[in-house]
Amino acid sequence: MTENSGVEHGRAPGSRGRTTIAEVVVEKIAGMAARDVPGVHALGSGFARSMGSVRERMPGAGSGKSVTRGVSVEVGEVQAAIDLEIVVDYGVSIADVASDVRENVISAVERMAGLEVVEVNIAVSDVKLPDEEDAEEQRQRVQ
Repeated sequence: MTENSGVEHGRAPGSRGRTTIAEVVVEKIAGMAARDVPGVHALGSGFARSMGSVRERMPGAGSGKSVTRGVSVEVGEVQAAIDLEIVVDYGVSIADVASDVRENVISAVERMAGLEVVEVNIAVSDVKLPDEEDAEEQRQRVQ
C-alpha cells in the first residue's frame, strides 16, 4: 500500500495547468479599487462619461455604470500595467489622491489576480466643483 500525499509525479496539483486572466478582469478590479478612494469623483474624461451615460440608456446595453470606464490595462503572463483617467473632487490634494489610488489599485490587483503591477499611470482629467451638476443628475431632473 502506498501513501498518497496529494502530490503525483513530484508536482503539486496547483501547479498543473495554466491560469490566464483577461484584461477586462484586471480593468474591473482596478476600476473598483480606484473608485473606493476618497476624493475620486469619477473615472474617465467628461466626454467618456457622457458617452457612457448615453450608452447605458440604450436598450440591452446593460445597467449601471461601466466599471472599466477610464481604465486601460496591459496584461502579460505575470505582470500588469494600468492607466487610469480620474476626476477628483475640488479641494482635495491631487497628489495624495493619486498616491492613494495607486496604492489601492496595486494592492487589489496583486491580491486578487496574483499579477505583479509594474506601473499605475494616473491622468487627472477634471476637477468636480461643488456647484457643478453631474450629467446623470441633469438627466434625472429632465425625465
